Amino acid sequence: MMSAQPGALPAGLAERPSALAGSAVARFLSGTHAAARAELQKLRHDHIDIFTRSVQPLLWLFIFGTALSANKQLSGGAADYRAYITPGVMAQAALFIAIFFGLAVIWERDVGQLQRLLATPLPRSAIVVGKAAGAGVRALVQACLLLIVVAIAGIGLRFGPLDLIGSLLLLVLGTASFACLSMLIAAGVRSRERFMGIGQLVMMPLFFASSALYPLSIMPGWLHAVARVNPLTYEVQGLRQMLLGVGGAGELWLDFLVVIGFLLVMIAAATRAYPKAIL
Repeated sequence: MMSAQPGALPAGLAERPSALAGSAVARFLSGTHAAARAELQKLRHDHIDIFTRSVQPLLWLFIFGTALSANKQLSGGAADYRAYITPGVMAQAALFIAIFFGLAVIWERDVGQLQRLLATPLPRSAIVVGKAAGAGVRALVQACLLLIVVAIAGIGLRFGPLDLIGSLLLLVLGTASFACLSMLIAAGVRSRERFMGIGQLVMMPLFFASSALYPLSIMPGWLHAVARVNPLTYEVQGLRQMLLGVGGAGELWLDFLVVIGFLLVMIAAATRAYPKAIL
């Protein structure tokens, strides 16, 4: 049975060296698929983790959202403030998963797993992308559960197939990019305690200096400028445009472009820094 520890080698990775010795593309795809599948298998055997991670976004949605539902200025043109913040809550919950994913890197180094992983024939980029895909799988499961609750509660979102597929795709891309950022930070951190502090320092400004909870139009000038260079803003705007039809000014292509561009930069940076985690 596969270990449920975070950062464990994907099942069968060490036992199938011949399958990993093929072309670079085949090895890259194999590593990415194995890591994502490993995360899915861990989720299937850890229902408590799924439940506890789903509680926080529901609290934001039904307590914070209900408390401010009378403030029409915050709703950004939506009839229900809870509907307006649903994309932001989805992105925030996924960000929480991604930003602490780097803890797996520190755990791997502490138990010697990282050295074994880097000794496999897998390209370093495949290791990074595979782990980022694992974070995306977790965020995808959590988002699906949240959307089911939202639909049951009758909160007015658009549940068309294209809207749902597009929003979930954008969420996975954004989660993967922040997971790579987390691995980049973890490569230079020596202890889990220090990483937790840095993770909080990174996550909270990203969340509050975005359009997750309020529209850009009501922000002061300096905060508006910060939000405009925050990749989380574009992720939330894209989600809101697809699920609600407001908040993105019709520039959905720009939201995807920024998130994909940020993902590629983070993959390159994390791939370059990842081996330094063993030093």
